[in-house]
Amino acid sequence: MADVTTPEDIAARVPSWVPKETFPYLAHTEGGTSLRALVRGAGVHASTVLRQVRALEARREDVLVDSFLNRLGERVQAEPGEKANPSKPDDLSEADLIEEACRVLVPMCDPRAVMAVVVDMEKAVVVREDDDGNTTRKAVVARNVAEAMALKGWISCDAPGRILKYRITQIGRGALGRFMAKAENRAFGFAETQAGFDFADSGRRGEGEVGSDADQNAKARFQSTETPLGLLARRRDREGKPFLTPDLVSVGERAHEDFVLAGLPAQPDEGCEQFTARADQGADPASGEAARARARLIGALNDLGPGLGDAVLRCCCAHEGLEMTEKRMGWSARSGKIVLRIALQRLKRHYAELGDQGSLVG
Repeated sequence: MADVTTPEDIAARVPSWVPKETFPYLAHTEGGTSLRALVRGAGVHASTVLRQVRALEARREDVLVDSFLNRLGERVQAEPGEKANPSKPDDLSEADLIEEACRVLVPMCDPRAVMAVVVDMEKAVVVREDDDGNTTRKAVVARNVAEAMALKGWISCDAPGRILKYRITQIGRGALGRFMAKAENRAFGFAETQAGFDFADSGRRGEGEVGSDADQNAKARFQSTETPLGLLARRRDREGKPFLTPDLVSVGERAHEDFVLAGLPAQPDEGCEQFTARADQGADPASGEAARARARLIGALNDLGPGLGDAVLRCCCAHEGLEMTEKRMGWSARSGKIVLRIALQRLKRHYAELGDQGSLVG
């Protein structure tokens, strides 16, 4: 075995994106370095190193994490100059990992989406399940990518079994937001926190499509959980009450679902009335669920009318940022959240009047 004993030696032998907290663990388990020596070299309290080692050891119950650490261990023990096996994680660069993460984590932000992993399969698949138990495939993931995402803590498994189901974590959501923001900055060079959303052709991306254009980078960002509804739902007033109650968030999600199911094209500079007029003219009664979703959305927006309908169309359906909506509509700063809450209250009444037809579709 090669003389690999320090975390620095480990860092030189593994991909640059591997979390630093794995270095002491690999130095101890694969390099044979004692915990006492690791403490001396790190210059930290012994409990810090011990905690890192124990934490990684506990995570090996995760099949993906264990598999990846095993392959990292093989790499650590390889002799200097030994040719890397193509299946080893060295072939996954940081840039490739980030690109794959953006492609995979975006659909996983859907609460009903999971990454399904079969222990002996080389690929994983992201699927979304509806109320009837039917699943729709959203993305196919290479095994080493899934392993890397698990090691980074971006996904986690709900329960063990032959078919493992992984969901996106808060760490994964945060990483996705950073990646999307950087991509937008490179593409647009803008300084605003929230950019406008070109939501033409929204909700009609095909399975496995990634896209590297600037509009797809923006779309991916606004499909993450950091939507206006999500942000406002986490806000609290002085009494600790949420700015948006769960029932209001639910009706906003219903509008977004109909928007996606209908596959309606829209334009950023288009008002609610223009949007519904065009959508109504293009209605196709033979198109099944898409036509029904289109009719429901048009009915809801017509009931809300201009202003309130614009707030729902932009913030709920297209996930446009509140600041951008205020600018496009000519509203005063920080008024968008008030308009949106009023719109959601009216939308709740509209769906209540529809009865069973007003519940979430899937």
